Amino acid sequence: MTVKVFKTLGDGRRYMKTWPMVKQLSFYFPEYRVVKATQLAIRLMPLLAIAAAASQLYLYGWDFLPQSITVALFFVSLPIQGLLWLGWRATHPLPLTLLDWCNNLSTKLQSMGIACAPLGAKACYLDMAVILKIAFERLDNSYWEEL
Repeated sequence: MTVKVFKTLGDGRRYMKTWPMVKQLSFYFPEYRVVKATQLAIRLMPLLAIAAAASQLYLYGWDFLPQSITVALFFVSLPIQGLLWLGWRATHPLPLTLLDWCNNLSTKLQSMGIACAPLGAKACYLDMAVILKIAFERLDNSYWEEL
């Protein structure tokens, strides 16, 4: 069980680094918003956890230690929840419509001379993220305006 959780967290981090942070994709996929929120949470939530726990201990004394630990753990768990969702999404299989769209995109990239393999039947969102990252790096904006 714990090994699967750590693997999911690792998949989430890899998916977060792979997903192209392009505003146009935020209309179609929730990943843009989740990645932004998770990146912000990774930076800010440890500080907020310490501040919340310390303020409770300062205001109410050591009798509220269990409550302050609970609040701190809640703040620390928020980026972990984002990484878990991203890890689950990264290994989730693509729907047929997205699979077809990604295969069309990969053939477009191949016709331009860019090395990009078409997706197989067991493609997942991480595979789509790799193709999208390559496409946003290599294709010009006129292709994306057609969508």
